[in-house]
Amino acid sequence: MPRQLLHAVPVAVASAILLAAFPAAASARDELRDPTELRWGGDLQGGEPYVYEDPEQPGKLRGFEVEIAEALSRELGVRPRFVQTDWSTLVPALERGDIDVILNGLEDTPERRARIALSVPYFVYGETLTVRRGAPFQSLDDLAGRRVGTLNQTVAHDLLKQRELTIVLYEGQQEPYFDLAKGRTDAVLLDHIIADRYGCPLKELECRKADVARGYYVAGVLRGKPALLAGIDSGFEHLSEGGELRRILERYGLWDARQLELVSTPAAPAAASAAKEPRFTAGHARLLLEGAVVTLALSISSFLIACPLGLLLAILRLHAGRVARYAAAAYVEVFRGTPLLLQLYVLYFGIADLVRLGPMTAAILGLGLNYAAYEAEVHRGALLALPRGQTEAARALGLGRLQTLRHVLLPQSLRAALPNLTNDFVALLKDSSLVSVITVVELTKRMTILSVELRDWVLPGLLCAALYFALGFPLSRLSRRLERALHQDREARLA
Repeated sequence: MPRQLLHAVPVAVASAILLAAFPAAASARDELRDPTELRWGGDLQGGEPYVYEDPEQPGKLRGFEVEIAEALSRELGVRPRFVQTDWSTLVPALERGDIDVILNGLEDTPERRARIALSVPYFVYGETLTVRRGAPFQSLDDLAGRRVGTLNQTVAHDLLKQRELTIVLYEGQQEPYFDLAKGRTDAVLLDHIIADRYGCPLKELECRKADVARGYYVAGVLRGKPALLAGIDSGFEHLSEGGELRRILERYGLWDARQLELVSTPAAPAAASAAKEPRFTAGHARLLLEGAVVTLALSISSFLIACPLGLLLAILRLHAGRVARYAAAAYVEVFRGTPLLLQLYVLYFGIADLVRLGPMTAAILGLGLNYAAYEAEVHRGALLALPRGQTEAARALGLGRLQTLRHVLLPQSLRAALPNLTNDFVALLKDSSLVSVITVVELTKRMTILSVELRDWVLPGLLCAALYFALGFPLSRLSRRLERALHQDREARLA
């Protein structure tokens, strides 16, 4: 064969591959929220080795799924963008369009396949049973009537629901093993990738070698996006055939005999990198401070909604017509009578089809609307505490209803309500921790992420408590000063 022809054959083959691949990638990009980036959802609280912050460079993401997302993005010709999402709300976040793909230990189950489209598998896991050292339990059959811990919305949870035992659900991966070691539960059932890192190393615990069950991690995309799903499937196939998927798993010590189910011809083995002992750094402290800033900004913004709205509700209940009074009273009772957490879920996920609020917007609005109901009662009590003669005297002087409120009643009631308003702001500062369920990484969420990463709840917890105290204590002191100043001013006026 002529030399020119020999050179032309590989070029022609490469060109054919490019022509075949690029249209598919282009079609996949058309189905992304932003054609230039792949928004993938995961939860930093899941910790190592899924998605976590580099101990040496806090703020930089590490993890085997981070590298898989980067590799898939290269296959699609886009850049990756991580979106922090609470693990239990990954599927709702996908459905509301916050992310393009779920890539965070998503297990292949019939229920998920009925709800969203799932990719080909990229990891094989085994369900590992962990018990206290010396315990006689060898299988789930031995745990009848016992307390067994697991995570919600997992295959392990589904397996446990088929048994006659007490299921204890957790949000984090470390907490189940902590309770097991303390004797609060009798066993834990979770994926081996979790058990190997958070359960088996504990001296109080031991893991059973046999897998209770096997399963697969997959990526999830919305139904109705076949090109994106095909692009992701093709990306996984290329990563597997080229050996890159195996190299990623080996870097995190995850390649084992289970993974041979994914490939027919495995690549040559490579040594896994040694895991470094996690330690607290100045970068972690900076991230906690950033969480405190988010908490403070969130609280101030919410209170700026709650105070005027609460005052309006109090005025309506006392001085408006019957319909407005009943509407204001209904608002107060509904928002005081239902959990704030539920209200946040409704605002962020429940009304997403009608109004799509961003996480921070929904958090500020949710806290503001909730606390407005409490501020309404504070203002109403302050207004009712004023002598009726104040209103009668104002009317005798010819002041109208609005003038009486503005010039006579409100200045006095606001002075009386100020201490309670300050106390409520401190309470709001702490309640802001609930907004982590709608993906806002505030101080408490940052603390839990850090605790899982460091596998230590004491130091992060103490630092978090110190920051909350630092935010709330000055407000308490300011409130006392204002109370004394107002009291002295009132005595001076009466003298």
